[in-house]
Amino acid sequence: MRDIGKYEKKVFPIAKRNVSLLLREGGRKHVIHAFVEIDVTEARKIMRKYKESGGTISFTGWIIKCMAQTISEQREFNSLRHGRKKIVIFEDVDIAVPVEREINGEMQTMAYIIRKANEKSVREITDEIRSAQMAEAGSTQLLGKTTWTERFAINSPMFIKKLLMHILRKNAFMKKKHMGTTAVTSVGMKGRFPGGIIPMGGHYTVQATVGGIRRKDIAVEGAFTTREMLEVTITIDHDVLDGGPLARFVDRLIELMESAFALDELA
Repeated sequence: MRDIGKYEKKVFPIAKRNVSLLLREGGRKHVIHAFVEIDVTEARKIMRKYKESGGTISFTGWIIKCMAQTISEQREFNSLRHGRKKIVIFEDVDIAVPVEREINGEMQTMAYIIRKANEKSVREITDEIRSAQMAEAGSTQLLGKTTWTERFAINSPMFIKKLLMHILRKNAFMKKKHMGTTAVTSVGMKGRFPGGIIPMGGHYTVQATVGGIRRKDIAVEGAFTTREMLEVTITIDHDVLDGGPLARFVDRLIELMESAFALDELA
């Protein structure tokens, strides 16, 4: 032991233990990943012009809007398993997003759910994200109004959390209430992250993991031009959906994003 040298011993935080439990739960699913590149040149151009005029729009918020629209058009993606023999298809697209906050001197990822994202504009989603980023952060790892059940679950002993997770896994209505119906994780928005990322599993029937943006020379109408390409991983629960619906979902999402969907309101 004398040759180990200097070291520091820290407590493994409750927040990290909770994340570990969620990751193990996500690993129970049989998932398919679709890794895609999306040309966001036109959307970024509109956002930059809007910013020059004094406005601001969240790029992540716009992705959330495109995701919500695609899901609302293909409602089988807004479903959750209920028990062993049923699937519940919801109308409201409730999108969970991670928000990083500093708690006691350390950066922690906290969860926030944008309810009925399919009914909200990009501006409304942007304002909601900004409010969540500024909201008072407690010790529950949840932003926004929390229920007594959520506060109890977050701070309870691990054996109780595992029991509650087992119950949540089998109940689509409870899962929607406490976790939403889908998720968008924007890893690429944190610093200079040039590539994509593939998640280990998934808690939903579909979820998106956003990577970085890189400039790429591609052929457009016979001439090469530099475009801004966003790397996104779409993950689906293969127990619920197959590759065909995934391909159609990805095609529609790309179509919306490459046409700068919902940004005409900024003009």
